[in-house]
Amino acid sequence: MSRDKDQMTRVTPPVAEPRPTAVVRHGERFEDPYAWLRDRDDPAVRTHLEAENAYADSCLAETKPLQEQLYQEMLGRIKQTDLSVPYPDAGYFYYSRTEEGKQYPIYCRKRGSLEAPEELLLDLNALAIGKTFMAVGVLAVSDDGSLLAYSTDETGYRDYTLQVKDLRSGGLLPLRIEHSSTVAWATDGRTLLYGVEDDAKRPYRIYRHELGTDQHRLMYEEPDEAFRVAVARTRSREFLLLCSCSHTTSEARYLRADDPAGEWTLFAGRMPEREYDLDHQGDRWIVRINDTGRNFRIVGAPLVDPSFGRWVELVAHRADVMLEAVDCFAGHLVVSERAEGLPRLCVIDRQGESHQVPFPEAVCEAFLGPNREFETSQLRYHYQSLVTPNSVFDYDVVAGTNVLRKQIEVLGGYDPAEYASERLFALAPDGTRIPISLVYRKTRPWDNAGPLYLTGYGAYGIPYPISFSSSRLSLLDRGFVFAIAHVRGGGDLGKPWHDAGRMAKKMNTFTDFTAAAEYLVGGRWTAPAELVIEGGSAGGLLVGAVVNLRPDLFGVVLSQVPFVDVLNTMSDASLPLTVGEYEEWGNPEIPEQFAWMRAYDPYVNLKPAAYPTMLVRTSFNDSQVMYWEPAKYVARLRTLKTDRNPLLFLTNMGAGHGGASGRYDRLREIALDYAFVLHQIPDHSPTPDAA
Repeated sequence: MSRDKDQMTRVTPPVAEPRPTAVVRHGERFEDPYAWLRDRDDPAVRTHLEAENAYADSCLAETKPLQEQLYQEMLGRIKQTDLSVPYPDAGYFYYSRTEEGKQYPIYCRKRGSLEAPEELLLDLNALAIGKTFMAVGVLAVSDDGSLLAYSTDETGYRDYTLQVKDLRSGGLLPLRIEHSSTVAWATDGRTLLYGVEDDAKRPYRIYRHELGTDQHRLMYEEPDEAFRVAVARTRSREFLLLCSCSHTTSEARYLRADDPAGEWTLFAGRMPEREYDLDHQGDRWIVRINDTGRNFRIVGAPLVDPSFGRWVELVAHRADVMLEAVDCFAGHLVVSERAEGLPRLCVIDRQGESHQVPFPEAVCEAFLGPNREFETSQLRYHYQSLVTPNSVFDYDVVAGTNVLRKQIEVLGGYDPAEYASERLFALAPDGTRIPISLVYRKTRPWDNAGPLYLTGYGAYGIPYPISFSSSRLSLLDRGFVFAIAHVRGGGDLGKPWHDAGRMAKKMNTFTDFTAAAEYLVGGRWTAPAELVIEGGSAGGLLVGAVVNLRPDLFGVVLSQVPFVDVLNTMSDASLPLTVGEYEEWGNPEIPEQFAWMRAYDPYVNLKPAAYPTMLVRTSFNDSQVMYWEPAKYVARLRTLKTDRNPLLFLTNMGAGHGGASGRYDRLREIALDYAFVLHQIPDHSPTPDAA
């Protein structure tokens, strides 16, 4: 396909009318002529968003055949009627399945054996009839297996309604809790503990409700707006846990599950910058805590007197190994670790002997699957890499044997041997080595630089997963390299990696990404005109910031639900997430912290310049990054950009932060994104043996 940007710029783009608005912050006057786009009830707002959608549709019209081709390619790789690997729990085997032509999974179980008749738990397809969006929040079965507590969101705003289904009759109980968050059953199977959100979508209260009554007793309310509360049940089923956490501090309370009307016991009070997780194993508490170092250690504490002086260290803090989680079983612990940016699973028995679960590839992703049984030697985990599809294993922690239960089937003759995965390192301006994971088809021509799709995230201490995507093959088979820049701000190299890319050091996230891009260009992996960058949410902030810093370095930008109006959002404490995230970004009311954000805020730092080709996406019901952030960003950029490169803006009017909820609808969105990219990069067709 030839590149002709003029084809996408013949139609006049919509113009958002500027309405003079200004605010003075710390002596600096800020013009915000598009603040009016925040008013979702203003008919002019919806009119503008629909005009942007119509403009984008018009510009993308000539890509429709390619969109359909890509969609059929991606759909053709998926086994549409499929079954997850069943897992055991209290005498049942639980699983989900999909059926061809249906958008959503169906949750089921079988009693006693896999040969038993199927029992339907929840069919999301039936719940989604007449709705544009459907997502499930929690699924929790009572101890006796007779009741299912579940929550659903019908808008994409992540506003969940909790209900209880009687699995014996199939009917619903009269309970209906709006704005729900977490849920846990007590031992008796009649008492339900649940959380609710406040007006800013912060989980702040935990209630106790006995089914069949109209009483909902408040058990705990968190007054600090930086903290969120959750309730859970230990795998041993003996205790209920109530956790209250901010981004940097946490505390936990516990209560016997057979005494839900009792009083919570505080394990250890909150201290600034002190985080810990609590779980139960036999006669002791197991605690993951960062009291001796940022990457955490693991200690055991007696049930009867868990005071600090009686703690026994089980795994010491290590500067080069992040302890991400610890899971308790009757006879062993499983520690999820990350070293050199790569995952490890470490098994520790009651005598303190340890070993690692073996993985076949060095550069991979692995995480625990559903492991509901406490008394077991079987460990369910998921494994994948950039070339290996998601695979489900059962590992015997005593015998040390691995059994592959299922690998996601990629239809159409996918052969991982035809693709190569590498790990490279770029040097940041301060000399820090930035990992880059990449994958490409081995037949990719190497006589000159080619197209490369670079993505990243870099926030909240979340590692960017080195995961497989069958949809991504549509790019790889057209000669693209796919690369991940594991920039600071994420958790790829532990908590210090997060610390080095947040608050006052946030700029490192952006300079790390540009360093990765420059390294790939300098190594002739790609050239600026063929370098596509993509990021979503905080990753959308990332691509927005780097485009302001280096608009010459990138050819195409995909910006998904981008957090691009940082100062205005972080100045509004009424919005979801804002107060809690002062510990990630800073508080603009504090002059020093205002200056940090002022330096990189994509919306504020837009300037007259030539910008790359862009496709910006959002959702009208997004509760994490409000639709108006990218709407304002695009409106202002249209008045400043000096180039003729396409700038398209699409709003899903019936979805939330994750885009479309149905699996076919989601594939359509990916196909559109890829068609947009391929339209900008010249003459890249599938290799003959991959077509």
